[in-house]
Amino acid sequence: MIFKRKQKAADLATVMSELEQAVAARDGGRTERAFKAAMSGLQSATGTECVPVGPRLAALLPAFPPAGPRPMLATMAGFCVERGADPVACAEPILDGTHRDLLDALEFARRWSAAGAGDELPKVDEEIIDDALMARLGGEAHEALRLALAWSSVEQWQSPALAVLCRSTEVRRRHASALLPACRDLTAMERHDLKCLAYALAILDDEPLVVLHRPTRTGFEVRIGGIGDNFQLHTLLAHVLVGGGHVPGTPPSAESVRLAMDPEPAQGHTGTVATGAFELLAPDGERIWDKGLPDDIPVVEGHRLLVLDEPMYPRSWNADRFFPMLPATAELTRVMSADEVQTWFAYTCWTS
Repeated sequence: MIFKRKQKAADLATVMSELEQAVAARDGGRTERAFKAAMSGLQSATGTECVPVGPRLAALLPAFPPAGPRPMLATMAGFCVERGADPVACAEPILDGTHRDLLDALEFARRWSAAGAGDELPKVDEEIIDDALMARLGGEAHEALRLALAWSSVEQWQSPALAVLCRSTEVRRRHASALLPACRDLTAMERHDLKCLAYALAILDDEPLVVLHRPTRTGFEVRIGGIGDNFQLHTLLAHVLVGGGHVPGTPPSAESVRLAMDPEPAQGHTGTVATGAFELLAPDGERIWDKGLPDDIPVVEGHRLLVLDEPMYPRSWNADRFFPMLPATAELTRVMSADEVQTWFAYTCWTS
């Protein structure tokens, strides 16, 4: 949860009206006071009070100055989504702000590197922002400040972004693909911890998989959605294929399957263990890592193509899902004919 509950400080609806009016008037001092009052009121609000407030908070984001507390305002809106506010109604301002700061952080890195070849990128901390850094970035002073603040605070967008992404398939379909490249580019610089955001943006929904089982030379079409990582995918493929009697092996426990698919999230870590039934492989024989994502599975002829083989060694993992609020789906839609299986194996390194 983003905020902890505190004793009620003020009527939240009244506070929100004051904040909206202050922002509309572009009154900095009034906005700051109203913002603090809204934050205090929100921490003591009931879920019922949070539901209408979430979209109102999110709607204020475009009007907040880039050098202002925009990530915290987004966090407040995300908190309301956690308490029941509509994620679709809150998503666009939150994710637009996230996208802008991702791009601004990348531009910060570009300018920093261009101004001093070989220098390491600075740490993620607002204390680095001084006259020397601003001069190094160049350009207009306000823009340079915006870029520096984005570099220092972009991680703060992760919680509100996850709040909307993990609660709505519609939100992911509308927004995820636009943000994912920038998120991955920034993560690759190894200065920001954006793993959860990158994983959420890469979630596949209503995605068909072609799954080949090499030991039995059988093939299946499986439709998946909402899977946070390949540990969860592994468990559900074993449930569908081994548990369904289509391939040999030991099916996963009922509890590990429930944890992967139950609409109600587990409360804390359960300690439930899932055991590997397969080796997950790409068509060229390279391993698809359990700690990776279904999005890592290569696309062949318009379909993601996954090969299952005997496990190289025994492995197990905690069965709790990566995103507690996001239940997964995996459905066997069709068992392939022998001719179809042979056709698909022709795209792999196991042609015979």
